Amino acid sequence: MRLYGLIGYPLKHSFSKRYFAEKFRREGIDARYDLYELQRIDDFPELVKMPGLCGLNVTIPYKESVIPFLNELDEVAEKIRAVNVIKFLRKNNHLWLKGYNSDIIGFEKAIIPFLKTFHDKALLLGTGGAAKAISFVLAAHNIKVTHVSRKPGINKITYNDLNEELMREHKLIINATPLGTYPNLCSCPDIPYEHLTPQHILFDVVYNPPKTLFLKKGEEQGATIINGETMLSGQAEAAWEIWNK
Repeated sequence: MRLYGLIGYPLKHSFSKRYFAEKFRREGIDARYDLYELQRIDDFPELVKMPGLCGLNVTIPYKESVIPFLNELDEVAEKIRAVNVIKFLRKNNHLWLKGYNSDIIGFEKAIIPFLKTFHDKALLLGTGGAAKAISFVLAAHNIKVTHVSRKPGINKITYNDLNEELMREHKLIINATPLGTYPNLCSCPDIPYEHLTPQHILFDVVYNPPKTLFLKKGEEQGATIINGETMLSGQAEAAWEIWNK
């Protein structure tokens, strides 16, 4: 039996195991998908020694810190410096680990059907691995990205900088932070939701719960809301293709 899995910490919120279990059952695939909570990324080399392991997904907080442990990155993962798929290649009893990013595929499939011509500027909340993949997709579609973080930096603004003018100007707002993930249902990004309009799209990479506080607040203002489930399924199917090509 082939083994696949997800590394990250914590993983109690993850739907990946259920998603792949249903896929394997439905398609008659002789494989198993498990969750591997790593409290430290330094535990990664020991994990990959597991017999039968053929591929891994990577989630928070290791999409960037796993890179030094890999032998190779594909072209896109190299550009954005974030990995969420690891392919195991074995030749002559030697293990070669190659990193990819399927978040790009998942996000693009999820967001493109909703975009209108006035969605030409985006506020991207968060600066981690998911944010890097999302920024890459938006740039490819000529959408100007303003990064929002708790701390100021180069090409970044802070949440305190957000005002009515910026909110009205940026009609696509993406939460690429873990805020609102189960069980922390009462947390959400600190943005001025009162300035949202029906022309706004709020996209949340969080998929558990299906409707986060971030999305609820957007819905109250008439905005279009999208959770991370479509992105999850899109990136999962892309990961499966990577592992088996």
